[in-house]
Amino acid sequence: MPRDIPLPRGLKPPSRLATLGELALPFEMLRYGLGGWQLIGAPRGDGRPVVLLPGYGASELSMRPLEAWLRHLGYHVRDWGLGRNNGRVGADVQRFAAQAAEWAGGAPLTLIGWSLGGVIARETAREYPHLVREIVTMGTPIIGGPKYTALAERFAGRDFDAYEREIHARNLRGLTQPLTVIYSDRDGIVGPDIAIDIYNPQARNLKVDATHLGLGINPRVWRIIADTLAGKG
Repeated sequence: MPRDIPLPRGLKPPSRLATLGELALPFEMLRYGLGGWQLIGAPRGDGRPVVLLPGYGASELSMRPLEAWLRHLGYHVRDWGLGRNNGRVGADVQRFAAQAAEWAGGAPLTLIGWSLGGVIARETAREYPHLVREIVTMGTPIIGGPKYTALAERFAGRDFDAYEREIHARNLRGLTQPLTVIYSDRDGIVGPDIAIDIYNPQARNLKVDATHLGLGINPRVWRIIADTLAGKG
């Protein structure tokens, strides 16, 4: 279980410059193409079941490049099966857990979540630990909630302070699974301060150089995932 950690203070949303930087995704894609050498020699997979969970407002299509890469390595990969992520975390955890129970059989699942998809992955693991073997998150808002994201205006009218306290209380319950937490200081959607895990001692917080929208196609991120799943992270 995590220590009795106080509610973090001084958290900030991403800078406006970082948010504007998300518009440079086409140039990021070009740069990532030049970084493909990082994938050379990536360890082969062991066929374990892996599920990919997309971010807020995104569908399974956003995860297709990563899915193809992991299939190439030898993993049994599927998307989360719920279509577009509309931000209904509580309901989606229940819906996803029901599907995960069917998929898992006797083998718990490795969950890889991008942004809000990582929140759903973590909450599924918290509520249904027998279904989840390991979690990898990419640019996931772990601390504080939407008020520290560039999307806060879409949640206008909510009591952000109460929501922040609720999230903190849930995090204090801890997770038992291995956790790999990938974040970037250039993230223009989720403040980098809130995309790290300060609660679970087994969590590995790994910083990469990427925009939020580029995390799912970043070769450094892919290599981290490949090494992590192979036990070489």
